[in-house]
Amino acid sequence: MSNMFTVSPDFSPDHISGWYIFNTWLQKQSGEAIHLQMYDNFPTQREAINLDKIDLIYANPFDAAMLVREKGFLPLVKPTGVADEAVIAINAKNTVEDVSHLSPGIRVAVTEDPDVHLMGMIMLEPGDLDDSNVETMVCDSYVLIAKQLLRENADVGIFLAEAYDNLSNIIKNQLKVLVRSQISVVHHSLMIGPKLADKRDVFQELLVDMNNDEKGRGVLESLGFDAWMRVDDEEMEFMIDLMDTLNT
Repeated sequence: MSNMFTVSPDFSPDHISGWYIFNTWLQKQSGEAIHLQMYDNFPTQREAINLDKIDLIYANPFDAAMLVREKGFLPLVKPTGVADEAVIAINAKNTVEDVSHLSPGIRVAVTEDPDVHLMGMIMLEPGDLDDSNVETMVCDSYVLIAKQLLRENADVGIFLAEAYDNLSNIIKNQLKVLVRSQISVVHHSLMIGPKLADKRDVFQELLVDMNNDEKGRGVLESLGFDAWMRVDDEEMEFMIDLMDTLNT
């Protein structure tokens, strides 16, 4: 029976084929039967996690606490030089220059990406804004957030910084960044579930060594990564504690 692998739904659509290529590579290198299952949104993915259907996951930092503390997952690796940061952006025609000048009642466009939403709402606090006094508009993607801003259907957009940076220049030229987070220690991680826990060291070695051969580098490139680096339990606990702190 195949082990089930899934990827946090906030991955860049440009890299969907890369994850399938990576899955094939991982099967060949590990000798394990692994099936990649993509989910359209966080609720359906979490349902699969709660039903213990997932054995490997490229997880967002918000879900890391649940995966470790409730489901017994262990961290494997994270991409080098990649951190989760958030961007607060508005329509370039908007005269507001600082978050503190925003007013209660504004329309905030977000995705279901929980860690980015959390960081974004923290960055809106200088304007005395929170979930109770803004109108939240949930969009399926960061491109749709940009469209809502351009159409003036939303006043503020909360973006994953990487997703914002990957928008076309035509779109970015019509937007204005008010603030960008600089937390630097919040990141997605590849994690392994209880069923495969005894293979943790094997998987870690394969992944950390992946950029040392041409084929492995090609697979990493298809994901937009340079290399993987090991994540130990202590580093994961630090990030979980940080996310808990941010969430209180």
